Amino acid sequence: MPRRNPSVKEESEEHDEPVVRRVDAERLYEIAVEGARAGLTAYRDRGGQRIFYHTEVDKAFARQGLASRLVEQALADTRAAGKRVVPVCPYVARFIKKHPEFDDIADPATPELLQWLEIELGTSDRG
Repeated sequence: MPRRNPSVKEESEEHDEPVVRRVDAERLYEIAVEGARAGLTAYRDRGGQRIFYHTEVDKAFARQGLASRLVEQALADTRAAGKRVVPVCPYVARFIKKHPEFDDIADPATPELLQWLEIELGTSDRG
C-alpha cells in the first residue's frame, strides 16, 4: 500500500468531506471523496523544487471545486516542506496566478528544467 503522509491537512472523513493526501510512493497528491480517488496532481522533486506537471479530476467529480482544493493544499504542503514550486501543469500555473499568496514560492519553468522533466518522465523524443 502506498505510504500516505498525514502531514497534509485532512478534512474529517466522518462527514464525507474531500480528503487531500500526499502519496510519496506515487509522487502525487490525491483528493479522495468517500474513500475513492477523485483527482490528483503529480509532481517530481528536483533539489529544493517540486515540479507540478499534471493535474486531473475524474469527470464524475467535475465542477465541485476539487481541483482547486487539491492544488491549494498541495502548494501549502510544499511550502511547509521548505520547497519551491515550479508550475509546469497549466492548471497549477493558473491557480498560482489567481492566488498571489503563493508567488513567493513559485519559480519559472526554464528550458533546462523542462528538458530534465522530459527525461525524468521518459517522454523525451531522443530515446
